[in-house]
Amino acid sequence: MDTMEINKGIAAILVAGIAFFVTGMISDGLVRTHPLEHSAIKIEGAATTAPAAAPEAAKEELAPIAPLLAAADPAAGELTAKKVCAACHTFIEGGKAGVGPNLYGVVGGPVRHMAGFKYSDAMQKHDEPWSFEALNVWLKKPAAYAPGTRMAFAGINSDKQRADVIVYLRSLAKEPVALPK
Repeated sequence: MDTMEINKGIAAILVAGIAFFVTGMISDGLVRTHPLEHSAIKIEGAATTAPAAAPEAAKEELAPIAPLLAAADPAAGELTAKKVCAACHTFIEGGKAGVGPNLYGVVGGPVRHMAGFKYSDAMQKHDEPWSFEALNVWLKKPAAYAPGTRMAFAGINSDKQRADVIVYLRSLAKEPVALPK
């Protein structure tokens, strides 16, 4: 191999390293970091409440779902669902499961509504249907509804957004379940 080719290779590596270094310096100058006032992640000990009591406790904190559903917007719910749910779930009839089950026909269906999907042990304990109230609790904080669930989703804090998503999920059926009065 010619020494000129070796020199070109070494020069390319040096130029790339210098470009990387200069880019890092420029970005450090553009971005200002501030120390946190408090920790962004709270690590707490194990929950002291029994798993069966967690869904009931979560339900008590939530606003009644019926008035929220009456004013909910399924189009806004679709946008929210596509942002926060679509990474793991599909929404089309007969769609395949992703990390999570397909959500077509979930409202009014059993908690373990998708045949063939491997639900976590936490979800195996639930036999009730996905009612509007149950979905509200689940979407608020899945870990409160089913402690030990594999779903690594923190939840949707906004009552309106949860109602929008529930109304959107309700629309994903041949015959949508009637809204509560």
